[in-house]
Amino acid sequence: MIYTVTLNPALDKTVEIPSLTIDAVNRITTMRTDPGGKGINVSKVIRKLGGQSIAVGILGGDTGRAIESALKKLGLTTSFRFVEGETRTNMKIIDPANHTNTDINEPGVVVSEEILNNLRDEIHDHLTGDDIVVISGSMPKGSPADTYYTWAKVFREKGAKVILDADGELLRAGLKASPYLIKPNDHELSMLVGRELKTPQDLARTARSLMSDYGIAKIVVSMGSAGALYVTGTETIYAEGLKVPVGSTVGAGDSVVAALAIAEESGLSLEETVRLSTATGAANVMCSGTQAAEYSVIQELIPKVVYQKINF
Repeated sequence: MIYTVTLNPALDKTVEIPSLTIDAVNRITTMRTDPGGKGINVSKVIRKLGGQSIAVGILGGDTGRAIESALKKLGLTTSFRFVEGETRTNMKIIDPANHTNTDINEPGVVVSEEILNNLRDEIHDHLTGDDIVVISGSMPKGSPADTYYTWAKVFREKGAKVILDADGELLRAGLKASPYLIKPNDHELSMLVGRELKTPQDLARTARSLMSDYGIAKIVVSMGSAGALYVTGTETIYAEGLKVPVGSTVGAGDSVVAALAIAEESGLSLEETVRLSTATGAANVMCSGTQAAEYSVIQELIPKVVYQKINF
């Protein structure tokens, strides 16, 4: 089973405002709302890929109940813990005239360490060595800075494969728990090591070094429209980005993580993983908001994926 952890979910409100102007009246031309948060987005895409997951996390108030209801309507299995307060609503502003995407995110509810520990222990009790746990996104106010480290460590020691998708200090702390796979983007990886990594070769060498230092099995480095690097202990593959019409880039990285989790669960080869995850990411870029692309669209894109092995 794949578990997705979203400790700071959101109701994502995506709007289009052509020629967004600061310090002026702006008018919305289209709007949609979706249950969101990185782990939730992963679960939505897993469902479209034909897989199953259990979406777990923290919710609060009427917004939280609306998110849970929407996920159940999508056919997702959920196991959320409700707390006092109101789950945040995040605004995603797409400007089709200037080709920009702007996020305005609320802080979310305050969650105590006790509640987090109880949720972690509940997941732990159900885990087996065949399970995958995806930990991603921001943490709620009040949570300890080492939360992702302790969660990843506990789940890994139970035998589960942990996929960590975080940035900054959350990623830096989580690395110490030796997650199975991490998925930073090129900027996040550069910030992590304190220097600009300009080429795929630089990124791949740095990823390989991190794998050796922290006992990580696989690293996928996303590079936006430029594509992605897939690094294992024995192989490195560079996949070109697919050129597709852009609906929204929000959640594109989450869709790649969903494909990586499905590929891992299904035992796909590295080449098959590259094709599936690249196509899944591109298909979801074509969608508006954080809705998940249909599998038929992903299937059409898989044969178009171009990749090559990088040798050192």
